[in-house]
Amino acid sequence: MARISALAILPPVIFAALAAMFYISMHRDQNILPSMIVGKEAPPVILTKLGDSAPFTDATLRNGKVKLVNYFASWCAPCRAETPTLDKIAASGVTIYGVNYKDKPADALGFLARYGMPYTAMGADAQGQMALNWGVYGVPETYVIDGRGKVLLRFPGPVTESVWHQTIEPALARAKADGKAAAPVAAAAATN
Repeated sequence: MARISALAILPPVIFAALAAMFYISMHRDQNILPSMIVGKEAPPVILTKLGDSAPFTDATLRNGKVKLVNYFASWCAPCRAETPTLDKIAASGVTIYGVNYKDKPADALGFLARYGMPYTAMGADAQGQMALNWGVYGVPETYVIDGRGKVLLRFPGPVTESVWHQTIEPALARAKADGKAAAPVAAAAATN
């Protein structure tokens, strides 16, 4: 009976393992990019003034209300595509804070004048430091933030009507429900 050397078996086994890894990675959802901040407190807000209004702050993200943070740029075609949806969302009463990413102030303000201003407050991240801290892969990206400043959802890509209804709106609803459930507990703890 012939013996097969372990060294003879090793290359086909390694090849099969690599082929399996490649197959799995090719068939996973390519739209899902990992985020290190989902489920954690939002990283610091590092913004400069853009236009006439003051930028939002860390305290704004922890004001007790659920909100969205949206990264955008004038040079971003998908950002133009999502603006009508963001305008509708803002008109429905959802607070959206804007972060202008690596853009020229004049270009950003021209973009907002032309395509709409869905933001309650906004600021500029000209060097991209805030985006780096938040783990932004590219613009647009939108985050659902709860009232305590915790990141509940990160959505990469343009917010369309279907994305709004299927992904972001349900996350906002869950955050609002969780906030209402947590409020009486916090109040009860304060009275004891």
